[in-house]
Amino acid sequence: MHAFTFNPGPRLFVGAGSAVALVDQLPDGACLFVTDRDVVSLGLTDACRAAISAHGREVILFDAVEADPSRDTLLAAVETGRSAGVTHVLGFGGGSPMDVAKLAAYLIGSGDDLDDLWGVERASGRKLPLALVPTTAGTGSEATPVAVITCEGNEKRGVNSPALIANWAALDASLTLGMPRALTAATGIDAIVHAIEAFTSAKAKNPLSDLYAVEALKLLAANLLRACDDPGNLAARSAMLLGAHLAGLAFANAPVAGVHALAYPLGGIHHLPHGLSNALMLRHVLQHNALAAREDYAVLATILDPGCAGQGSQAQCATLIDRLDALVVACGLAPRLRDHGIEQSDIPLLASEAMKQQRLLVNNPCPIDEGDARRLYEAAW
Repeated sequence: MHAFTFNPGPRLFVGAGSAVALVDQLPDGACLFVTDRDVVSLGLTDACRAAISAHGREVILFDAVEADPSRDTLLAAVETGRSAGVTHVLGFGGGSPMDVAKLAAYLIGSGDDLDDLWGVERASGRKLPLALVPTTAGTGSEATPVAVITCEGNEKRGVNSPALIANWAALDASLTLGMPRALTAATGIDAIVHAIEAFTSAKAKNPLSDLYAVEALKLLAANLLRACDDPGNLAARSAMLLGAHLAGLAFANAPVAGVHALAYPLGGIHHLPHGLSNALMLRHVLQHNALAAREDYAVLATILDPGCAGQGSQAQCATLIDRLDALVVACGLAPRLRDHGIEQSDIPLLASEAMKQQRLLVNNPCPIDEGDARRLYEAAW
């Protein structure tokens, strides 16, 4: 067995009311509560904020986080927290509020400069105590040491360091019951991609990340359509939320790769939701990887289609790609770039921007250069 390290993530609270129960763990002092206006307007934060106040802690609300949060938004959150003298941070919402919360907690606590942190393991200071509460079953951000911010020129830049890992996280599926079908589908596919790319990660795949990835894919594949078709199904929502968390733990330790690298320009330039961007590139990147990752893809295929267990690995690999493609369509996501207003003339820029995601591309089972990226976008168009 090769040497590896594995970080188990935050202390986890699971079940109805867990977001409120988590409040008991928070330190004294003011709390920077990072979220977005939609989550606040839906009333999802009410019970958690009330519990913080009931413990005698001041809630400093920062609800200006947008999809694909910008550098300016992050720095505004940091300034809000610093000026209020907060002692801890709570991120509540989808991946965007949680990513902002992670970096805000780190920047306030460490005093480091953001531009010194981009990349892998460049953040080594101490963050403020951090709690995270997801309201979507997709990003797994509550489990990971990664935060992604949109910078100048719509470039997605990431900070990846154990220093960003939350102290506590709560998985309360009741907070996800109001998710519309399109959001349920996109975030669910995002989590599935996390599991698949962790299982085939070239750089850090290991036996423990494999266990988490496999269990995540089992939960996600069995429950995504149930959650889409029956949005009030709490059991399906609970399975999706746990699956997304396990996939987050998997890719926190065995990082994602080519699908994400090619998805990021679609979000940064065209502002497509991140999970949808992954769905659009999934088939094509997996086909590109099929020779290098065939044996691993064959293992995963039997999760989506147990009937293929007796087939050869090449047939199983094809089955995995076909089943995933069918799942994307069954969820209601339009599977082509052209369906989302992207022109063929955009492809050279997309390919060029994808090459900036080297921190992800190095994890792919086989190389993707700019010419490959252009062909993959053309296939997805």
